[in-house]
Formats: sequence, structure tokens, C-alpha cells
Amino acid sequence: MRVPSRLLLLGCFVAVALVCARLGLWQVHRLRERRAVNAAALAARSKPPVMMEKGDATGAGLIDRRVVASGRYDDDHAIILRGRVYQGVPGVEIVSPLLLHDGRSAVLVNRGFVPTPDAFTVDPDPLREPGTVRVEGMALPIRSGGGAPLQRGEETAWAQLDLEALRARLPYPISPVYIRQLPDSALPRFPRRLEPLPLDDGPHLSYAIQWFSFSVMALVFGFVIGRQRPEREKPRLSP
Repeated sequence: MRVPSRLLLLGCFVAVALVCARLGLWQVHRLRERRAVNAAALAARSKPPVMMEKGDATGAGLIDRRVVASGRYDDDHAIILRGRVYQGVPGVEIVSPLLLHDGRSAVLVNRGFVPTPDAFTVDPDPLREPGTVRVEGMALPIRSGGGAPLQRGEETAWAQLDLEALRARLPYPISPVYIRQLPDSALPRFPRRLEPLPLDDGPHLSYAIQWFSFSVMALVFGFVIGRQRPEREKPRLSP
């Protein structure tokens, strides 16, 4: 390999190594951020439960807290979250508005998972829980956007909870946090109540290791290329 070509290739390897190292550092930064968020969530989960007696307009201070609410379900406005999978089984999640005792507001309750082959269609009537109920679970935020309600016949299923879209459809104010109901042996088998969301490192550590590995590989290849002796130009034969 001639000297100019070798220098150009070496420069490319160094550039790749720097970019990969920068991406690795970015993933390390993301990992630190996630661990900080997890630590705050763990601290919130360890606090005593909060009683929700009326709809909270902001949800301030409730995120990741254990909460308790009482009221009755509005089954006529139940929300189906489509495309869910639990332990390898397709299905949906049932979210029911819980009308609080103040009679003027509601909080959404994710009551859990129901298996169904198409992960869309479900008969909510057998899943009703009439009368006054007491719900205990984790308070989580409802984001705006991305709900994408899909109509199939008379049934509507959502990709996820969408605060703005749901507030436009429901006939009463709802809290900006929802309750992910905790498992309880006294509750019906279905919907299957879901465990709290795991607090883990996610994929950031493995991604960081991959990017740093790519950076080292680029440097090794560059070193190997740099060790090669340059080709000498062959003398031209005079006529």
C-alpha cells in the first residue's frame, strides 16, 4: 500500500475509533441518568401509600408512589390497550376509569392483562367489577401523543394511554397519572394484575461495551495497517 493511501486509511480508522468512543461515553451518560431516575423511583416506592380521594390536576408528587383509591368503575368507557404480550402470550390490557367519591373526577386504573389471540379483540363484560372497589397500585404518568386509537367494527383499541386524546373523549376530568394495580390474591384471576415496572439498567451498559469494543477494533486495525511497509514505486524503464 502506498504512503498516501495508507495515511488516508489510518485517518479513517482513527475517525471511526473516536466516533465509537464518543457513542460509548454517551451510553455511559445515559446509564448514569437511568440509575439516578431508578434511585428516585425506588425511594418513592418505599414511602407509605397515598390516598387519592379526588382527581389531582397535576399529579405532582405521586409519580412512582404507592396509591390507594376507592370508587366505582365506569365500565362503559373502558380502554383496551392492544398488542400486549405477557410471558409470551398475546393479549390486551384493560384500563378502567375509576369514578372517585367526589363524583366529579376519575383516575384511570390499569387492571391488568387479558390473553386474546389477536391481541385486540376482548369481551369486557365478564371482566366487570361492579360496586365500590378499593384499588392499590403504583401511580405512573400518562403521556400525551402516540395513543393512535384503532377502530375495528364497534371496538376501539389504543396503542397506549394518551392524556389529551382521552380527556377529549371522556365525559369527566381525569388525573394525569394512572394507577397500575398491584397483584392481589383476593382479586379475580383475570384481568391478571401486573407487577410494578422493573427498575433496571436497561440496554445502556451493553451498548456502551459494544461501542467501546468497536473503537478498540478500529484502533487495532489501524495499528496493523500502520505496521505494514509501504510499497516502493517500481523504476520506469527508459525507452
